[in-house]
Amino acid sequence: MTPRFYPKSILLLFVLILTTAQSFSCKKKGDTPAPPVTNNSTLSIIGVTDERDNKEVKSFRFYINILPTTTKEIKINYTTVDSTAFAGVDFTAASGVLTIPAGQSSAYIDVMVKGDSLRKEDQYFFVQLSSPVNAKIEGAGKATGVIQNNGTYLPTDNTGYSTPSTYPGMTLVWGDEFSATELNTSAWNYEIGNGSGGWGNNELQYYTNSKKNSFLSNGNLVIEAKKESQGGFNYTSARLTTQNKKVFKFGRIDIRAKLPVSKGMWPALWMLGSNISSVGWPACGEIDIMELVGTYSNRVYGTMHWKPVSGTNTSKGNWYDLSSGNFSQQFHVFSIVWSQDQIKWYVDDQLFFTGTKADVGAANYPFNADHFFIFNVAVGGNWPGSPDASTTFPQRMYVDYVRVFQ
Repeated sequence: MTPRFYPKSILLLFVLILTTAQSFSCKKKGDTPAPPVTNNSTLSIIGVTDERDNKEVKSFRFYINILPTTTKEIKINYTTVDSTAFAGVDFTAASGVLTIPAGQSSAYIDVMVKGDSLRKEDQYFFVQLSSPVNAKIEGAGKATGVIQNNGTYLPTDNTGYSTPSTYPGMTLVWGDEFSATELNTSAWNYEIGNGSGGWGNNELQYYTNSKKNSFLSNGNLVIEAKKESQGGFNYTSARLTTQNKKVFKFGRIDIRAKLPVSKGMWPALWMLGSNISSVGWPACGEIDIMELVGTYSNRVYGTMHWKPVSGTNTSKGNWYDLSSGNFSQQFHVFSIVWSQDQIKWYVDDQLFFTGTKADVGAANYPFNADHFFIFNVAVGGNWPGSPDASTTFPQRMYVDYVRVFQ
């Protein structure tokens, strides 16, 4: 047989067809490439800030986020680390290996914080992650636990001046020794907010009814100013009044208190005329039994305010300086002896100012009428100015008692 010869182009076509057929014959129907196995999931742990319970153990839950999720099981070591909070005293130490199932996007670690009613500075501890399997740790892998110690047990040194519980020829008509566990709301109101224009003084605080800012402890009313944001302001505090509940005219009033004295602090124990809602301020009259401006830690002021014949506000007063120390170190008693057409101001029974109807002149004398109490701690304002770097928070005023004798 005579051999056949094919053109080179036809031979190349046969080879291509044969190679393609062999390739398809080796691949099974439905085969897809296996995805590569990667360990690119990142673990991030979130800190916890929470209030400590007064009595009960409380769980602080630290969440761990996994991004992206993975098809493999993740393992991670964890342990608590002491800081200003200590394992065995403030919380129960925790450590171990946390296993996170495949496909899970979050997990958590619980740390049990012990109960404590003592009010003190916030405390800190940490939860540390290490040695991840099938994942990596974001950053240092450390989260902070912040224990807010907002309990209502706050003992303080009770030394200082005291006044008697009785006076000859006078009767105790009302008082508050602050010896209960809760503020007596049949006598006291909480004022809330920043008032109009910072209570007319460009004050910087937001007043609350929270126990973070006022509470009873160990026989004292405590008003606490804190550096924290609320209501658009950077500080919180408390302002308590007896308006429409307890009003008085004349007699002797004693208030035993210990005061905050730092820059920008403005504690006050004072009274306003009960007719303020109808005649406004200062026509109602204002009796400042005690005011302290933090710049002058050893000085308190006693003042009376009234509406003059022309103008908006007139006042007269004086100040009292301690011979040594300051008003935060011990309790002192701030008093007025209030009678028809006259008020006398005292610190620890030392007379330092007398105001009379003659001082008011032709204007209306508003101090022969009912007035109610206001106890507050302001932060900043036109008179004291703002806190500065020397001002630490919280700042506290302690009131041991208020007594009205007639």
